[in-house]
Amino acid sequence: MARKIEISHRTIIFIAVFGVFLWLLFQIRQIILALFVAVILMSSLNPSIERLEKKKIPRWLAITLIYLLVFLFLCFAVGGLIPPLLEQTSNLINRIPEFFRQFSFLGIDEKIIAGQLSGLTLVPANIFKFVAGIFSNIVGIFALGIITFYLLLERKSLDRYLTVLFGGDKEKQIEKVIDRIENRLGNWVRGQFFLMVIVGVLNYIGFRIIGISFALPLAILAFLFEIIPNIGPTAAAFPAILIGLTVSPYHALATAGWCFLVQQVENSILVPRIMKQVAGVNPLVSILSLAVGFKIAGIGGAILAIPTFIVLEVVVGIIYSSKKNG
Repeated sequence: MARKIEISHRTIIFIAVFGVFLWLLFQIRQIILALFVAVILMSSLNPSIERLEKKKIPRWLAITLIYLLVFLFLCFAVGGLIPPLLEQTSNLINRIPEFFRQFSFLGIDEKIIAGQLSGLTLVPANIFKFVAGIFSNIVGIFALGIITFYLLLERKSLDRYLTVLFGGDKEKQIEKVIDRIENRLGNWVRGQFFLMVIVGVLNYIGFRIIGISFALPLAILAFLFEIIPNIGPTAAAFPAILIGLTVSPYHALATAGWCFLVQQVENSILVPRIMKQVAGVNPLVSILSLAVGFKIAGIGGAILAIPTFIVLEVVVGIIYSSKKNG
């Protein structure tokens, strides 16, 4: 005899309300994304602002000073790096078929390579369009800056606001979640950014001293690949070594030696000092998070993948701990 399945009115109402809730979340997904990015920025900037506060500088003025420094840094990065980067990247792409001709002994068909790489000639233009698109969306950037500014300004009241939203009996737990997210997320973002900058600068200096061409795009590649644990630095070294080999075996050997030296300095000195306060994300988890983020939302998804994992890890960890102890 078939078993009769009954669904209560409460269950139907719950499913309907939950469906409406998911629909609303989807409709405001851009706002949620902007708020999440603002939280990441707040977590990264807040420690510097608190240091300025300890020197008797009003919080609003400290935030303004930090904003000014960030603005000047971005102006320098865009104005000083983008034009030579586009030029060198364009020259590098145009010379790729020539590089493959020098490695013809490997049995590589030049026509196949030329066909595969024809689309790369559009990369510099696409980079320029991407950067121009970011800065043309002035309203979005301005709104993000305003949201971050007010989050920083009201940081000390944030616990109270969320307590009112989620219930007064959870004040300590909410405060614990916010503090731990801010510490983990802020330390990771700052530490990872400093590592990326230092590794990129060291590679650029080394490539210029050795005398290999296209030092800037190769250094930017090392800067970007630094976010991929273990694999990234090694993967970024291969193009530099191959370009060095087109000059001479000495240049290739010197480039390989320099990249190895930078990795040793990073692993032995930089990581222990810069990332000592960060409970690091497992390398395998980092790689999987980046892959999933890129698959779901492209470059933006990859950028936000690890911060999202850190937030989820903190929240789930605290909930699990509270249930275990309670």
